[in-house]
Amino acid sequence: MVLELYLDLLSQPCRAVYIFAKKNNIAFEFKDVELFKDSILGTKVPGASDPGRSTQSGPLPKVNVVKKVPVLRDEAFVLAEGTAILLYLSRKYKTPDHWYPSDLQKRAKVDEYLSWHQANIRANAPKTMWIKVLIPLLTGQPLPPEKLQEVMEGLGTSLRQLEELFLQDKPFLVGNEVSLADLMALVELMQPVGVGCNIFEERPRLAEWRIRVEEAIGKELFLQAHQLILNIKELSRIQVHPQLKEQLAPVLLKMLK
Repeated sequence: MVLELYLDLLSQPCRAVYIFAKKNNIAFEFKDVELFKDSILGTKVPGASDPGRSTQSGPLPKVNVVKKVPVLRDEAFVLAEGTAILLYLSRKYKTPDHWYPSDLQKRAKVDEYLSWHQANIRANAPKTMWIKVLIPLLTGQPLPPEKLQEVMEGLGTSLRQLEELFLQDKPFLVGNEVSLADLMALVELMQPVGVGCNIFEERPRLAEWRIRVEEAIGKELFLQAHQLILNIKELSRIQVHPQLKEQLAPVLLKMLK
């Protein structure tokens, strides 16, 4: 049975998993799941666009009751959560050491970043997309500019820490080669870029790091994975499942206050 990956490339962790598998020539069957169309049902509507690859749609594995992606299915084994999937793939397929080093201390530095990432970059960068695209799409009401400013200030703090605590004067976050830390960080930071927030413009050190990471991954693969997020017009036309809109709109409207 071929490894199956259930992904929605609008999701940052899904893009990281997709890029990692492709970059390391890991054979897998792409199961395309469009969460904003069918997150209630966990399936993809037939006929959706294909970003240059052979895909199949289908229901998420039944054990994934929260209907989240990414999800990996390897025969009877099912695994959720992006970081866990990346670590599983790196170990099972013995990917090049720089991704998740065998050296104890280098590996610990990757682990350190991945732990910090969740409460900082992961907690702040996606809010730009919610503020500028998804909340207006789901509620029919734009958020006031001060809400975006508040989000950008929080993200700015995380970006300063990213530079000072991790990047420093190194080519990559944990050393001289690209790692899972760089992959996870950059796919997350493309979320604000995709909705028009150029967070790299006044941060030359981070801008140079971004170029190095893209080159290490391969620009063609990187752009393929980010095709949707980099097209803001397409984002604004996402078809949202009516039941999802009904459930989320009252919660999101509270953010307008």
